[in-house]
Amino acid sequence: MVAQSCRGTLLPVPALDLVDETFLVVPPAAVAAVFAEPANWPRFWPDLTLAVYADRGDEGLRWTVAGALVGTQEVWLEPMLDGTLLHYFLRADPPVPFRGQKQRLRALRQRQHAAKAVALDLKAELEQGREPGLPPR
Repeated sequence: MVAQSCRGTLLPVPALDLVDETFLVVPPAAVAAVFAEPANWPRFWPDLTLAVYADRGDEGLRWTVAGALVGTQEVWLEPMLDGTLLHYFLRADPPVPFRGQKQRLRALRQRQHAAKAVALDLKAELEQGREPGLPPR
């Protein structure tokens, strides 16, 4: 896939370009601590090998990705209201190109569901059963 830049040149576009956002009612530092721990990464992304190229502290991390996909991944933690807006970005290609649009869309949908599952599981874990409308614990 290619996209046209503002100068008219064609640029490669990753086969998978995923964005997800989830609000967690916990401070950014609590979310950052979970993602900063390399031992947690296989729990979230078992088929990916990650290497940090930008550690932004309480604002999140950026990784290079290898394994089932090759590219970059980012978790950006934005302070919002009484919690954190967790932004997740994945821009990557499979090591072997997809055999068509159908296979690419299936892989994209699978990664979208997995990203939301990670965010919602983390939300449940960090919010510790907080009732709606109550402040963070």
